Amino acid sequence: MAKINGSNAHWLDESVLPPLITAAEQLAVDEALLNQAEIGDLTNPVVRTWQATAPAVVLGSSSQLCQEVNRDVCAKLDIPVLRRPSGGATVILGPGCVMWSVITPFKDKPSLDAIHASMLEPLAAELSKAGKSVVREGTSDLVISTAEGVKKISGNALRVRRHSVLYHGTLLDSFPLGLVGQLLQHPPREPQYRMKRQHEEFLANLSIGRKQIDNAVQTAFSAWNTRTTWPSDDVKTLVESRYGQFSWTERL
Repeated sequence: MAKINGSNAHWLDESVLPPLITAAEQLAVDEALLNQAEIGDLTNPVVRTWQATAPAVVLGSSSQLCQEVNRDVCAKLDIPVLRRPSGGATVILGPGCVMWSVITPFKDKPSLDAIHASMLEPLAAELSKAGKSVVREGTSDLVISTAEGVKKISGNALRVRRHSVLYHGTLLDSFPLGLVGQLLQHPPREPQYRMKRQHEEFLANLSIGRKQIDNAVQTAFSAWNTRTTWPSDDVKTLVESRYGQFSWTERL
């Protein structure tokens, strides 16, 4: 796997993106960078964070829309439903939920366990320095301990291709957790530590602020070089052919 925790990772400067970029376009940015990594046009890992300007529901690549989303409520509240290119369950984005992404090329395909560990363990360590102790739980969650028990602050997913990987996820910081139960059904599968808790009882906010989160992500992957370009043409094509299409979102 390409060196992540080293000096070759690049931080994608958010200021180079249009100020009103949509959640669908943000998902397309991740895949466009992954495509570049796959064909060899991206030789250094790219690390970035972003935040949706309004709530949105995002299905996993194989998520069943009717099983995981309360579609009537989403329609009533005019909340868009999108689908990402990676696996995992459905999530809610919006102000107060910081998204993080790492896109990296590799020569020798690593195991899934190695990818999860290389991404989540350094991030958990850096987030812990900024606030409460954060640890990995289940396959790809990050959690904190509270008086009410262990609660999830981050759910993550990946897409592995022949020569590249996209790893991205959520970091709840000041998100209205009650909204999750309104928009999502109870997941069809859950980690053991959830113990069948409802969304609002299972989730928690970090409450450390966007700046602290950005610093933790950047430090975790030593992304000290700055990237000031983004594949805008590829993003436009992906939105027009996939992320902006009902046929993509509602295919399952």
